[in-house]
Amino acid sequence: MALERVKDLLDAAEKEHTSVIAFDACDYNTIYACIKGAETARRPVIVMLYPAMRELFSFRAFAAAVKDLARGASVPVGLHLDHCSDLTTIVEAIRDGFTSVMADGSALPLEENIAFTKSVVEIARIFDVDVEGEIGHVGQVAGGFDYQNADTFTRPDEAALFAERTGVASVAVAFGSCHGMYKAAPNLDLERLAEIDRTVNIPLVLHGGSGIPTDQLEQAFRMGINKFNVGTEFFLLNAKLCREAYTSDEMQKTPFAGVAEIRKGLTEYIAEKLKLCTMSV
Repeated sequence: MALERVKDLLDAAEKEHTSVIAFDACDYNTIYACIKGAETARRPVIVMLYPAMRELFSFRAFAAAVKDLARGASVPVGLHLDHCSDLTTIVEAIRDGFTSVMADGSALPLEENIAFTKSVVEIARIFDVDVEGEIGHVGQVAGGFDYQNADTFTRPDEAALFAERTGVASVAVAFGSCHGMYKAAPNLDLERLAEIDRTVNIPLVLHGGSGIPTDQLEQAFRMGINKFNVGTEFFLLNAKLCREAYTSDEMQKTPFAGVAEIRKGLTEYIAEKLKLCTMSV
């Protein structure tokens, strides 16, 4: 299959009351594992790049790698730019081949967030690119963000207003998650999610997926989450596998011997994680 529109993947997940899982990648091995793991699991997958990672992998090269592997894949693959709060950077990503982008104005006051996100939607529409916005705020564990503070959660009325006025294809919402590895297991406010889902008629996105208990995820997917982001635990696994491979005796004999083992471990992780999505292909 060729690259699929992220919007189409999320719309299909919404009909099936499940979530497509999106993984942040940082190099060719992690991209490769996302797509090969999806083929093993027979599930769709979205491959994302965090803007700061362009220092490791340029927008153009990343998009080209995903598209090249997607052409030979037997499952749908989406391409997405993760959290970005800078309009110029978003435009550069669109120019370099990204077919879906996230306009993150969640740290701004509501009206400014709406104005920023709407401006991205208007530009992206010209190039037939999907846009994800965010209302409420999902912060970083490392930055001391209190993910149990209900004051940071998404308000259903504001989410409905945001979706209507911006024209986004999907919206990330906050109801008890956080980026990074949790210090204590989160307790998602599923009642709030249900209320948001009743007021918003586009797919909802859950950020901060590393470490949320499986039972809570399964409930969230049934209750309106159609895109689920995973980054930190995937990156940590990649670092662990690389460390083990590059310090092995075998690598001293054959410099590239560890690549296959790294890819194998990453691919197995992706295939297992994707079982959370009940939409097989």
